[in-house]
Amino acid sequence: MSALPTWETFHESVRGVNKARNQDRCLVRGAGTAEDPLILTVADGHGSAAYPRSHVGAQYATDLFAHRAFEFATSVARRDRAGWRGRLRDYARIGLPERLVRDWQGKVLGHWERDPTPDGDPASPGAILRLYGSTLIGAVLTPDLFVAWQLGDGELTVVDDDGRVRLPLAPARAELGDETASLCTRNAWQLVRVHWEPLPDPARAPRLLALSTDGLSKSFVSDDGFTEFAAGLHRRLAERGLPGTAEDIPRWLEEASRHSGDDTTLALARRPVAGTDGDGAGGGGDETAGRAADETAGKVAGATAEEAAGKASSGEAVGGAAGEGVAEGGAEGVAEDVAAGAAEGFGGAAGEAAEKVAEEPGNSPRDPRIHDEETGRP
Repeated sequence: MSALPTWETFHESVRGVNKARNQDRCLVRGAGTAEDPLILTVADGHGSAAYPRSHVGAQYATDLFAHRAFEFATSVARRDRAGWRGRLRDYARIGLPERLVRDWQGKVLGHWERDPTPDGDPASPGAILRLYGSTLIGAVLTPDLFVAWQLGDGELTVVDDDGRVRLPLAPARAELGDETASLCTRNAWQLVRVHWEPLPDPARAPRLLALSTDGLSKSFVSDDGFTEFAAGLHRRLAERGLPGTAEDIPRWLEEASRHSGDDTTLALARRPVAGTDGDGAGGGGDETAGRAADETAGKVAGATAEEAAGKASSGEAVGGAAGEGVAEGGAEGVAEDVAAGAAEGFGGAAGEAAEKVAEEPGNSPRDPRIHDEETGRP
């Protein structure tokens, strides 16, 4: 089987408006081969007063995921016994989440033992873990397998070869407000969502894989706005290539952070296709891709501005903020702000993220939600 083409990768994190410290962390490594798997991960430390060490928890989360994901992916390359796929799938669904959470908790408790101040003296290990609370999204790609894990909020976004955008780890039901599952949650491994997608042909691998913290998605008025952004990013990359787009992405993240009020982090990997991308020989799709990107930006700007104006006039929250932007600037001001952001791909109203609370109910013990692309069933 031929190896996947070389992946282009990028990662960036922007501190939220008026925040003293960026609590997000991200990591990208590897080439996508059997010996050097492609690994992407982002973590969102909760950041409020109840989680003063969540930046440390997020760093541990990304580092530990990269280590465990590499072990997992290289075991795929060593498969030589009957039933390897079923055993690996079971390990991805149960064993790896359990081991990852256990590793994280051990690292956190060790950090507390070495440096127990100035956060007081929590009465229990659970209270200590809470100080470090963080979400986590991670993905690994080998030439014939794509697997991803998610605990808590944020987005795993996939763009296929035909331009279709999908979010395979979106929760079955929306989380309430700013509550989210967390590594500090009791029995956190039970809440991990897993995506399992064999790749019998390397050409079926995603064209674009993006992991982002919720500071990006919260900057949009609607889920459709975020999907349009992902599609537009894919087209822009096809037009200019990653080197021609990378300098713009931090500016987009800063704009998103201004609207969401939260730290905003994006890690992506792109699989170029020789002879079809704008950065390849010929570049025949440049003009078409450019027009499509411009049209998308205009549609998003118009739609989000109209929606924001309607919500502002009725006093509804816009982009997750509790109507404060409406009170300060009125419907017209909010609509203009949203339109300006949407022209760059964003469409939310500014607002500080509320405190993230741990537990998400609903999963039975040792039975995390798993999406299996082989069967199409959860």
